[in-house]
Amino acid sequence: MTAPAYLDTPQGRRLAYHRTDGAGPGVVFLGGFMSDMTGTKAQHLEAWARARGQAFLRFDYSGHGQSSGAFAEGCIGDWAQDAETAITALTDGPQVLVGSSMGGWIALLLARALPERVVGLVGIAAAPDFTEDSMWASFTEDQRAAIMSDGRIEIPSGYDDSPYTITRRLIEDGRENLVLRDPLRLPFPVRLLQGNADEDVEVATALRLLDHIDCADARLTLVKGADHRFSEPDNLALVEQAISELLPA
Repeated sequence: MTAPAYLDTPQGRRLAYHRTDGAGPGVVFLGGFMSDMTGTKAQHLEAWARARGQAFLRFDYSGHGQSSGAFAEGCIGDWAQDAETAITALTDGPQVLVGSSMGGWIALLLARALPERVVGLVGIAAAPDFTEDSMWASFTEDQRAAIMSDGRIEIPSGYDDSPYTITRRLIEDGRENLVLRDPLRLPFPVRLLQGNADEDVEVATALRLLDHIDCADARLTLVKGADHRFSEPDNLALVEQAISELLPA
């Protein structure tokens, strides 16, 4: 496996990345919570983009994968900053953002922060506002009390033997970055992909996002039997198709 290159951010974080040169608009993959750029979707899309001669970028947020920092010290605002820095420094011109799970939330924040650089958005099981609407909403009163008094709790992960560490900072910073409470204009095509067997992001979240955004060309594809990973061959083909619709022929 090729070693990553590194980008130092103004905030003092060091981000690992892989960049493929090619034609624009470029494609940027934004990974999920506690995920990294070596996942199936990221590497598959890199190979797909290379075969098309399309510019492509994948990277690790701070505290993820091969980037600097501890995961438990990060928050949505930090990771959105990382993504903004990576796109600004490592890409040229307009980009199609492909956000998986938390990456869908990050993509929406980027669309708000860098409107001139985004020409399309693909959400794969997009999870906007999940720290508030999924995590905090599901915590017991004891868990809420513990996170406020101790600053953190641990919850089981369905993807790793180690638990997730959820911090008070993650929850409070998430509230500063919510995107489903205020108008959200997306003046470019949006494609949302959602599996009905997803146990982490409910179909209702995808429907809420579709209804909330102010977008003239937004489509939601529900896939029977697809889970949160959305990484089976037929799932990946749907992601390719969604991106292709947003790129020049």
